[in-house]
Amino acid sequence: MTQTATNTPEMFCFQCEQTLNGKGCTKAGVCGKSAQCANKQDSLIKALIFLANVCVKKEDITPKSAALMREGLFATLTNVNFDEKSLQELIDQVLACAEEIDPQAKLICPLDDTPLALWGADEDIRSLKSLIIFGLKGMAAYAYHAAILNYYDQEVDHFFFTALQQVSQLEITAEELVNIAMELGKVNYKCMALLDKANTESYGVPTPEEVSLTIKKGPFIVVSGHDLKDLEMVLEQTKDKGINIYTHGEMIPAHGYPKLKEYPHFQGHFGTAWCNQQKEFANIPGVFLFTTNCLMPPTPSYRDNIFTTGVVQFPHITHIGEDKDFTPLIERALELGGYSEDTAFKGSNGGEKLTTGFNYRTVLSLAEPIINGVKSGAIKRFILVGGCDGNKKEREYYTELVKKAPSDSIILTLGCLKYRFNDLEIGTVAGLPRLIDLGQCNDAYGALQIAIALAEAFECEVNDLPLSLVLGWYEQKAVAILLTLLALGVKNIKLGPSLPAFVSPNILGFLVENFNIASIKTAEEDLAEIMA
Repeated sequence: MTQTATNTPEMFCFQCEQTLNGKGCTKAGVCGKSAQCANKQDSLIKALIFLANVCVKKEDITPKSAALMREGLFATLTNVNFDEKSLQELIDQVLACAEEIDPQAKLICPLDDTPLALWGADEDIRSLKSLIIFGLKGMAAYAYHAAILNYYDQEVDHFFFTALQQVSQLEITAEELVNIAMELGKVNYKCMALLDKANTESYGVPTPEEVSLTIKKGPFIVVSGHDLKDLEMVLEQTKDKGINIYTHGEMIPAHGYPKLKEYPHFQGHFGTAWCNQQKEFANIPGVFLFTTNCLMPPTPSYRDNIFTTGVVQFPHITHIGEDKDFTPLIERALELGGYSEDTAFKGSNGGEKLTTGFNYRTVLSLAEPIINGVKSGAIKRFILVGGCDGNKKEREYYTELVKKAPSDSIILTLGCLKYRFNDLEIGTVAGLPRLIDLGQCNDAYGALQIAIALAEAFECEVNDLPLSLVLGWYEQKAVAILLTLLALGVKNIKLGPSLPAFVSPNILGFLVENFNIASIKTAEEDLAEIMA
C-alpha cells in the first residue's frame, strides 16, 4: 500500500512474517527492497486489479492476460523482484494488455479507484482483502511453475481475475470475502495438483535419494529456487563442459526426479536455507543462479557470481532472459575454477548428507507397514513440521521440536523449514525412516494425499488421524497453502513463529473459533499436547 501524504511512511508492507516489529515496513523492507521498489510493486498490483476488472467486464480472459497475471502477481512475492525498471516494464505491459482487450478500458474501470477500494475500509475488511491478495500471489507462483512446463488450468487462471475483481469492490462484505478466501484455498489445491502433474510427467516420480553436501573440485554452478525446467536447461547446457551442478534451498528435491538424476554432473547440494545465503555464499568460487523467490540482496563478496532468470531480478545483476542462454554462467564458473580439491560442508546441525525424494506416491507404497505400525502402537504420531524458514531466533523451536519428538513418532517435512533439522539422524520406527522429506512447499499437495489415504484406510476423518501440523510461515505461498488446509477442513494447526501482521484480532478470532489455529508455544509444551 503506497502512502504519499505529508508525514506518512515512505512505503508500507506487511506481507511477510519478518515485517518490521510485527507491524509493517515503512522505510525499507526487511527483505531488502527499497521504498521505491515496494511502491512500484503496489502499482503493479493496482494495474493487475485494473486488468482483472477489464477482463471480467468484457468476459475476455486471453492467454496473454493470464500469463501477465501469473507473472505480475509472482513478481510481487517476497524475495523475487527488487528491480524497479523491470517492474515498470511489467506495469506497462499489463496496462497495454487491458487496452488491447478494451480500448475504452480506463473509462469503464477507472484506475484511480483501486487504492480506495483496497484500503479505504475498516480493519477486518482490509485484513481479509490482504489475506486474499497475498494468497493469490502464492498461488500465482505455483501456476507460473506449471505454465513453464506447458501445463495450464483454465479454472485456476480465471480465478485470479474474478478474485481480484471482487476484492476491488467497495461494498463487499466480510462474509463475501471469507467465501472468496475459502474458494481460493480450493482452487490452490487444484493448482498444486496441476504442478505435481507437470513435474512428475516431465521428470518422473521422485524416489528417495541421499544427497551429498560435499562440493567436488573444479568449476561448479549452484541452482536455487523451485523451477525444475531452469535446472534441466542448466544441466543440458553444461554437459561435457567440466562443470558440476548443485542445488540450493528448495531445489534440493530435484535430486529425487529420475530424469534429472540421469545427468552425471548433477552432483549434490550446497548450503542450507535461503536466509543464510549472505553468510554461506561469501567468497565461494562458484556461480549461483536464482530461478524463483529466495533471493536476498547480494553482498560485494559474491555479487559478481549471482545470476537471475524468470521473474527474479535485482539491479545490476546479470539477468538471463527468455532465450535461457546460460553462457554467462558457464563462462563465469570456468573463470572462477571452483575448489582445488573436494570440499565438505555441513548442514545446520553438523550433518554431512541429506535425504530427499519421498514423493507421496512412494510413501503410499509403504501404506501396509505404516498402517500396521499405527495399529500395533509402534507409531504413535505423525508430525508434519514444514513451511518456510527465516532469520528469527524463535525458529530454533522447530529444531528442538524434531530433536525432542518421541522415538515412536514420524516427522514429515516440506518447504525450506526442513533445513532446521534435515541433517539430524533420528533413526527409524517400525522399519520406516523417522524423517521423511516430501519436497518443496507446493508438495503440501502430496502431504494431503497421504492424509486422505490414511483417513480412508482407518475409516475416519483427516482431523481424527494421529497427525499434527506444526507450520512455519514466511511469505505468501505459505498463505495460499494455509487457505487450502482451511478450505479442506483441516483443524488444530500450530503456526509460528509469529502470526501474520495483516490478520486483524477479529479475523484471528474467527480462525481460532472455526479452525482452532494456535500459536506455537515451546517445543516441550506443544509436544505434550501433540502426543496426548
